[in-house]
Amino acid sequence: MGNLKEIRTRIASVKSTRQITSAMKMVSAAKLKKAQDAVINLRPYAGKLHQILFHINQSIEEDKENIYSRPGIPEKILIVSITSNKGLCGAFNANVVKQVTSLITEHYVGEYKEGNVSLFSIGKNGTEFYKSKKINNLFVNNELLDNLSFTNAVAFIEDIMQSYVEQDYDKVILVYNKFKNAAVQDLTIDNYLPIELPEDIKSNENFEFIFEPTKEYIVQELIPKSLKIQFYEAILESLAAENGARMTAMHKATDNASTLIKDLQLTYNKARQASITNEILEIVGGAEALSK
Repeated sequence: MGNLKEIRTRIASVKSTRQITSAMKMVSAAKLKKAQDAVINLRPYAGKLHQILFHINQSIEEDKENIYSRPGIPEKILIVSITSNKGLCGAFNANVVKQVTSLITEHYVGEYKEGNVSLFSIGKNGTEFYKSKKINNLFVNNELLDNLSFTNAVAFIEDIMQSYVEQDYDKVILVYNKFKNAAVQDLTIDNYLPIELPEDIKSNENFEFIFEPTKEYIVQELIPKSLKIQFYEAILESLAAENGARMTAMHKATDNASTLIKDLQLTYNKARQASITNEILEIVGGAEALSK
């Protein structure tokens, strides 16, 4: 019976785990709905603003006043890693960390050895990994994800933009997971600064713009606003992808727990049947011994 007790204990433990994963799945589904709505509502506005930005930048890219598009080979790189503050979301964080590590150790290995690669980590999971690997020039802002809003994010984004303007960095790269659906996240490497024109726009005919009120106003107001929206959209994409990944992971964990419970229940029934059979055989054997 010791074996039966052990199986019963394990069944109870797995059922308790299933309750937890099921609850986490429902919580993640509720958070996903909110995050997904925020991303879907922002995408059309951000996309159109980015398109306008690219066309305007194409028109003024040679202008010395375009401080967000410096030519030349970048020497000082800033990589912004966006992960999550919480775990239990499958390979969500591992994919970002792996890609950031690849950028540092393969693409910008020379710059990193010279101390010209900095890493800004948003998210505790990524931060803990980078600290364990003793990444140089590591900056952290995990609190941004705790109470995320555009107002709270603006100050942080402006610091990144100002660092580029002051030539602390020649290139800023965002690495994050982009939300596709609840089960799929696209790992994205976004060349945030300097502003680069996509190939499809580069191939188009040149646009002639009449700047109102002035070109200086466009550079000072519209381009920074678009860059802020672009950065904030990346954070929202990551947040939606995180909740989708966690919901999917918890759904799979719940299903696996249910399967394991069925297997354990079958094992328990077999062991119980064997125990009953042994008891019957012992009784029959004892009765035959007494009859002799």
